[in-house]
Amino acid sequence: MNKDQIISESVALLKAMIEIPSLSREEKLVCDYLEEKLTSWGLAINRSENNIWIRNANWSDGKPVILFNSHVDTVHAGKGWTYEPFKASVEGDRITGLGSNDAGASVVALLGAFRYFYDFENLPFNLIYCASAEEEISGDHGVSSVIDQFGDIDLAIVGEPTQMHLAIAEKGLMVLDCEAKGRAGHAARNEGDNAIYKAIHDIQILENYKFPLESPVLGPVKMTVTQIDAGHQHNVVPDSCRFVVDVRTNEFYSNEETFRVIVGLIHSDVHPRSFKLNSSGINPDHPLVIRGKEMGLETYGSPTTSDQAVIPFPSIKIGPGDSARSHTANEYIMISELEKGINTYITLLEGLRI
Repeated sequence: MNKDQIISESVALLKAMIEIPSLSREEKLVCDYLEEKLTSWGLAINRSENNIWIRNANWSDGKPVILFNSHVDTVHAGKGWTYEPFKASVEGDRITGLGSNDAGASVVALLGAFRYFYDFENLPFNLIYCASAEEEISGDHGVSSVIDQFGDIDLAIVGEPTQMHLAIAEKGLMVLDCEAKGRAGHAARNEGDNAIYKAIHDIQILENYKFPLESPVLGPVKMTVTQIDAGHQHNVVPDSCRFVVDVRTNEFYSNEETFRVIVGLIHSDVHPRSFKLNSSGINPDHPLVIRGKEMGLETYGSPTTSDQAVIPFPSIKIGPGDSARSHTANEYIMISELEKGINTYITLLEGLRI
């Protein structure tokens, strides 16, 4: 297909998607629209719940398989919006609207590159495009629920706003619910065993502990206490203090290994919400990374989590837009960024051998 036509239709598609609310677990309407639109373009659609995927037209068994994946769901619009979140407001080069940057631009840019290669007869690889659900909540009905239907995958390109820099690794995420337990007593007398003090002691241990192995790409494991709750009356020594720890792991520690270390460090009860969002990435010597470097793309390790965490094969993260705009009021994408994204994806794959 002609690149100019692809870019024009990709911009129009993004504007249409912005105007269809697609909060996590509420992606049905935008997936209905995508299914209708992509079918009208002659693409053979597969769908499971709110996940859509397509194989290239001239699929050939035995060739390596590359997955394009990005997500159609958005967070809720927070405070501070001065634009209508569910309206694509176009001002010159800028499109403002909820999900424009994270990750609507990646959804349509990856689709544009997929459409460019869709009818090629002698690709050295097969392509699967997937627009998936529930990424923002790490839900069970997103890409992880359909990935087994894709067959063997050799490589994934995950679309997220990275300014088209190449994220070759991504930190894992584990959320811990902790509880320090004491004994209730009257605050005016020397009674009880204050759970807040016990929690403070454990929190200081977590603040000061350094995991020995630090990644040259992702840096150290990072632990941050983000919530705390205790007490119900001013004159009662609390017998319980609950706190939440946000843990970001590097490639040297699985979430389960990290959990076991933390349990051994503190006295509080520790309960993980999930172990599934481990660190992910790709060998720096992988042909795709080498190809990106040849194009002058900057490589880095990403501190944020995406669907990479549930993709169990080599992957990179790259997409138009800026992560700093994600989940902010008046989120936007530049049309020029979208155009650059499509062209970069195409160039990245042209001449690639894996």
